[in-house]
Amino acid sequence: MSGHSKWSTIKHKKALTDAKRSKVFSKIASVVTIAAKTGGDPAKNPTLRTAIEKAREVNMPKENIDRAIKRGTGETPGKQLEEITYGAFGPGGVAILITTITDNKNRTLGEIKQILSEHNAKFAEFSSIQWMFRREGADWIPNSPIKIEDESTRKQLTTLYEALDEQNDTNEIYSNQG
Repeated sequence: MSGHSKWSTIKHKKALTDAKRSKVFSKIASVVTIAAKTGGDPAKNPTLRTAIEKAREVNMPKENIDRAIKRGTGETPGKQLEEITYGAFGPGGVAILITTITDNKNRTLGEIKQILSEHNAKFAEFSSIQWMFRREGADWIPNSPIKIEDESTRKQLTTLYEALDEQNDTNEIYSNQG
């Protein structure tokens, strides 16, 4: 008789929620590490302060935050993280900016290109997409949003965004879809 063990059910549910939390924690730890590169004091570094607030919103343990700050300031040896922005054209001609935080830009580039090709999108140089957006604080805002009327194109874009978000190194995804 399977399915009657309450502990087994709890164990599997806990494993799923732990995996989701771990993914969120690792993404936010990367953001904190990048922000700490310009200074480890949140009082003097507003970017770091914002990243720490995001970490606290998702109940990230203080030890994890401190470890990420030390990694960013260079106190802890290890792989160096860098922030890279890629561009792409998605279904329907939608321009997409993908910001990533990675320790291996060649691996990340290959994974992004594979996801784009699987979802009917094309990789483009950042400079060919950048003019369609303006920078406001830490975010990219489209200069002229495109309205997508076709329902199948919207679904393709939604699955593309979900696939990009599932990629571990992806930090933010911006598009000019209205």
